[in-house]
Order: sequence, then C-alpha cells, then structure tokens
Amino acid sequence: MSMGIIGQKAGMTRIFDSTGISVPVTAISVPPSLITQIKTMDKDGYKAVQVSYGQKKESKINKAVLGHYKKAAVTPGRGLMEFRLNDKEMEGLEVGKSIDLSVFKVGEHVDITGTTLGKGFQGGVKRHHFKTQDATHGNSLSHRAHGATGQCQDPGRVFKGKKMAGQLGNVRNTIQNLVIVKILLEENTILVKGSIPGHDGSDVIIKPTRKKYIAREILTIEEAKSPVEEIKSEEPKEAVKEKKSSENIKAEEKSEE
Repeated sequence: MSMGIIGQKAGMTRIFDSTGISVPVTAISVPPSLITQIKTMDKDGYKAVQVSYGQKKESKINKAVLGHYKKAAVTPGRGLMEFRLNDKEMEGLEVGKSIDLSVFKVGEHVDITGTTLGKGFQGGVKRHHFKTQDATHGNSLSHRAHGATGQCQDPGRVFKGKKMAGQLGNVRNTIQNLVIVKILLEENTILVKGSIPGHDGSDVIIKPTRKKYIAREILTIEEAKSPVEEIKSEEPKEAVKEKKSSENIKAEEKSEE
C-alpha cells in the first residue's frame, strides 16, 4: 500500500480543457493530515503510518483517544487511518508531520475508496436487475416478485448468497484509475475526472492506483490494395506500346499475304 490521504467529497461540477471540451469532475476537500504514530515491525509486528484527519472538539473525544493525540502533540481529529508502507516509502516521515495534496500531481491516476449511497430495502428488480414477470395473462399480484428460490424438501433451506430482496447500497467501494485534473493547494481541493462513491460530505480515501493505467495503442493501418489489384501487377507503359506495335506489324503482314 502506498501513502494516501483522506478527504471529504464536496460535490460534482465541470471544467473546460484547452480545446473547449467539457470534463465532468468531482471536487474533494482535502485538509492536511497529521501523523500521529509510526508503527514498526519490532514493536507492532508490521510497518505502517497512522494519520489523523479532520477536526473535532476535545469534549467529544474519550480520554483514551485524547491522550493518544496529546502524546503525538497534534490537534484532535475526526478519525484515524493507517497506511502500510515499506522502508523506502517511510523515509522522511515522523510524528507530527503534515501531509497535504503535494504528494500528488496533475495527470496522476488514483484509486478512491468511499461508502456508497444507502438506498434502503429494495426488491430484486432494482437490487439485482431481475426481469419482471408478465403484466397480464393471469398475473395480477406478482409483477415484480423475484419468484421461486429453487429449493424443495431437500435441502429444505435457501442457500446463503441467494439473490433476493434486501439492503441496497451503504457498502465500501473503490473506483480505480481516476485521473487528477486539477490541484488547488491554497484551497485544499483536488479535482478528479468522473464520479466517486458516497454522498456530499462523506469521507473518502485517495491513494495512488494499484493497477497502472496502460493506454491502448492506436494502430494506423495503410489502405491495402484489393486482392484483385494485388494479383494484377501493372505493366509498364513501354511494354504495352511494344506489344501493340508487334500486333500491328503481324496484322499488316497477314494483310499483304
């Protein structure tokens, strides 16, 4: 895992590039995060960096967590997040250091993790895109019912994971390979192309992409000759003239005879 940063989704808008094309972007407010702890292999069993994000009143934090913030000499935040790093990535990091948007650059691809919108209890048609039943022909009460679950006396139960009606949304989701369009350091805001999970004001995690984006190569294919044209090789004009002249001479000799 690479070093990331935590922000809040501010909403969606659009910007225009140099050619005048409209680009849909999501604005993310990313205040600086403070390092509260550096975990080592000897003491904790793994290597990671713990950061604090956001702000919260001390009166709303329990004493154990508040003591953790005071030990690191940082202002209390809304939460803590860990990023596992290797030795090279942990160079130069220390408790109390601030991490801001300078860790990213325009054009870089990132993965953004958030919690999707919760849509409550939904049926099989909306939740799993099931096909609806007949509108007529004797069907009057089961237009959007998901139908039989496929079990009889044996095994006498519904298997776990069966697609049925239930809670839709409100799950953790990651969108990969989003391009950073613009970084506003003074306003602590980053603009990424496309949409991200979550409602406005929800927390999101921004990290360098794990799967490197490889652009498809556009191959330019020259206009190939048709098979007939390839078979028929064009003869030089001089050869054609010689053929015509020889044919005319033969015709004259025959006429004289």
